[in-house]
Amino acid sequence: MEELDLARWQFGITTVYHFVFVPLTIGLATLVAIMQTIWHRTNDERWLRITRFFGKLLLVNFAIGVVTGIVQEFQFGMNWSEYSRFVGDVFGAPLAMEALAAFFVESTFLGLWIFGWEKLSRRVHLMCIWMVALSTTASAYFILAANSFMQHPVGAEWNEELGRAQLNDIGAVLTNPTTLAAFPHVITAAWLVGGTFVAGIAGWWIVRSVRRGEVEKARTIYRPAAYVGLIAIVVSGVGLAITGDQQAKVMYEQQPGKMSAAESLCVGQEAAPFSLLTLGNLNGTVGDPDACDDLVHVLSIPGLTSFLATGSFSGEESYVPGTNDVQEAFAAEFGDSYGADMQYIPNLMISYWSFRLMIGFAVVSGALALAALWTLRRGRVTDSPWFSRLCLIALPAPFLANISGWVFTEMGRQPWVVVPNIGADGDLDIRLRTADGVSTVVSAPTVLLSLVAFTLIYGALAVVWLRLLRKDVLAGVPDAAPDSPDREDTADGEGTGSAGDAAVKPLDFAY
Repeated sequence: MEELDLARWQFGITTVYHFVFVPLTIGLATLVAIMQTIWHRTNDERWLRITRFFGKLLLVNFAIGVVTGIVQEFQFGMNWSEYSRFVGDVFGAPLAMEALAAFFVESTFLGLWIFGWEKLSRRVHLMCIWMVALSTTASAYFILAANSFMQHPVGAEWNEELGRAQLNDIGAVLTNPTTLAAFPHVITAAWLVGGTFVAGIAGWWIVRSVRRGEVEKARTIYRPAAYVGLIAIVVSGVGLAITGDQQAKVMYEQQPGKMSAAESLCVGQEAAPFSLLTLGNLNGTVGDPDACDDLVHVLSIPGLTSFLATGSFSGEESYVPGTNDVQEAFAAEFGDSYGADMQYIPNLMISYWSFRLMIGFAVVSGALALAALWTLRRGRVTDSPWFSRLCLIALPAPFLANISGWVFTEMGRQPWVVVPNIGADGDLDIRLRTADGVSTVVSAPTVLLSLVAFTLIYGALAVVWLRLLRKDVLAGVPDAAPDSPDREDTADGEGTGSAGDAAVKPLDFAY
């Protein structure tokens, strides 16, 4: 394998691994903040116990997420140094904002939240966890702004002398239409992960508690916690449908080849159907006008692809270009620069199935919500084995849905690492092939060695992560809130407490 192949494998593996933790941190931080808010408003000690139980799981995930995220920045300057030189003036700005304005704020207030249970007033302590939730969301926005420049470059100009893009409008970068479409979709997807995580664990504990004879604990502790997660699943499910439709329309406008590949649509047509299952050689279709004859659309929904692309199910306005049309147009536009034989369409097999796996895995969370809302209706609890198994099966599903969605987004951008956006801002012509973004001095053996090292280290971290989560999940919600905060808010918000507040207490809530 050459340097390019190894560099792509390394970045893909480390990024996908890191993104396992990102949506859970975003979604779970918001849900923990909601749980603590309920305790703050009701003064019901049960919600304090629930908050601290899921708060521990949040801390484990946050710690591993930080460790795995640091690697990404190093790869920009090493394996992808040509890419960094090309767009570093633009790409670095939102990344710096993410680090300074979001991540530092998130880490600071998370520390205050961990160690401030007996030191801060309840109102201030609650504010800390909400700051964590808001800053994780802001962090996602800045990262998406950087990524969206790669999908649809704006707010920059081409410096012919230096041979690279230069930032000239940070506002345009932060309000990129690609960012505005992707951000709500990514956040609602994170809420789906957090909601499924909470509902799955709480649902599993409902069954376990009933079997142990602790019916009251199942009804008063785990059932309310499960409903927080179930409501999050329902809200995020509706949000994903709405934001996904909006993002599809933006994507069809900016990257028609990606979406046509996702639908295995070789030739443009009106009233294009949405394929639920296509059989045939998906990798042999691009550029061959007769290749579509080998594809069999076993199941499809009439007109849905056209609606996703244009908002119309039929008629001239519903026309959607096919992969062959996009390949021909790009070859005519860039043939002089890259050659007429260059492949301008992403891998159809990966694009087609990653798009469907994204939707399919998300449906599993919806199935959990429907089953749980019916099973737990009107104060019921259950000891049914099938419900317990469904809770465990559903836990990894939204993680896999998120990963599949990002595989589609990034692989579907190929062969570009910065997609062309000619004519968007006058004479803007900023584009970069993935093959041109890899370092010219880092050798294949060096990349291979680091790839093996990262894989082994990440494998060890995965074991640590799973063992810590398993230990805390199996411990369950404690029968009594440990060191329950007794500080009361005063008019000035400073809070009052007993003399024992200053005593040294075990840091059983910290890691």
